[in-house]
Amino acid sequence: MKSSARNSFPGKVVDVRRGAVNDEVEVEIAGGQRLLAVVTHESAQRLGLRLGREVFALVKASSVILNTEEEGILFSARNHLTGKVARLRRGAVNCDVVVELDGGGQISALITNESCDALAMAEGSPVSAIFKASSVILAARV
Repeated sequence: MKSSARNSFPGKVVDVRRGAVNDEVEVEIAGGQRLLAVVTHESAQRLGLRLGREVFALVKASSVILNTEEEGILFSARNHLTGKVARLRRGAVNCDVVVELDGGGQISALITNESCDALAMAEGSPVSAIFKASSVILAARV
């Protein structure tokens, strides 16, 4: 599957909580980490989302927030993937950060150079990638 989203996670649906308008869909990705997506009930039906269904979870790199200190901090964003900084590529304004996830896989984040400096980003540093459930787009093969 080709997409403009930098982050594509193949996985399996492990939980679906139906709602009147939106459904919460939990997807297990490589290494056992889990993502939560909020999609309309209509989309969940159209995609045939059910336990065991193979899907792709797509997240744009610009929707990913990086954090280096989670202890004692609560976030409203429900997705927190942990790993270590694998690669940094600094541009004129932004820094492209690739995180090697615990258990395998990668996630990319685009953050400002100022944030990269403030977080003291360096290869090998532990980091969490955080994003909202509404930032996850699910795709399934027909």
